[in-house]
Order: sequence, then structure tokens, then C-alpha cells
Amino acid sequence: MPLASEMGQIGPAIMPKAVIENFRILLIGLVILALDQITKWMVIHKIPGPTFDDSIVVVEGFFKLVHYGNTGAAWSIFSGNNFWLAIFSVVALVFLWVFRKHFGVEDPLGQLALGLILGGVSGNLIDRVVHHHVVDFLQFYIPFPFPAFNVADSGICCLLYTSDAADEEDSVDLGGRRII
Repeated sequence: MPLASEMGQIGPAIMPKAVIENFRILLIGLVILALDQITKWMVIHKIPGPTFDDSIVVVEGFFKLVHYGNTGAAWSIFSGNNFWLAIFSVVALVFLWVFRKHFGVEDPLGQLALGLILGGVSGNLIDRVVHHHVVDFLQFYIPFPFPAFNVADSGICCLLYTSDAADEEDSVDLGGRRII
């Protein structure tokens, strides 16, 4: 009786662990990127802007949808440096991908964290290239107006949370003090 490989059939393929890790990272990044770009497209087409005059109040005194253009980084720091921030974003994406093995990607939480930041940075980079500013549209009041942000920014901030959670898992509790 001929072997399956002799008949042109290939047995069940076993994916290398690195391929699965990379796939998960990229899938998470693409989901964040898609959500970011879809929500920004909706904001661009539904809320005039980017100005500080138009908004849609969702919860009075707590949350509204706005359409702001940000040429800076978080909280508009480095405002007016869109070109350099776009260059920095490209460098950051390349750096993060090339050195991903140093960011705990063998762990699902590390894959989630890296996918979130890659998707977030990519979403804001697309804005910088296409619109010459980042489209921000989520604004909360706690009790003052918190700087507006977007889905990409949320992905980047979730990275910080998931990275911190990973550190917590690796830490030791010594009488109420955590040692990492």
C-alpha cells in the first residue's frame, strides 16, 4: 500500500509556534486598525470638522463625539510636527516588529499587547499621511474635558495595561509589596 506522501497527499501540517504567534499579533493589529479606520471614516462623514464647534452629546456632562484634528502626539504635545511624528511612527513599527521576540510574544498576553500597539500606531500613521492630522473623536469629562482620543489611541493604552498585567503575573507579593 502506498504512503500518503507518495499519493500526493500531505498529512496534517503542524504550524511552527512562531508562525502562530505572528499570525495572532497581526490579526489583533488588523482588527484594531480596521475598527479605528471605520470609526474615523464615520466621524469624518457624520460630524463636521475638524473644529471645536460641532459635537454629538452621548451622555450629557460625561461623553460626547467630536471631530478634532491633532497634528501632535498624545494631548497635542509636539503639535504641528505631523511629518516627524509620522516618521517616528514608521521607525517605531519597524523596531517593534523586528524586535518583537523581546516583548514577550510567546505569551498570548504579549501577543495581544503587541497587536494592540501595532494596530494603534498604524491607524494613527494612516491618518497622518492621508489627513495630515490624527482624527480624534471620543471626549470624556472627568470632571474636566479629557483630551479627545480615538480607537487607535485606545489600543495603545490597552497595551500599557496588558503589559502592566503581565508584569503583575511575574511579580511576587511580599506582605502587600509587589516585587517584579
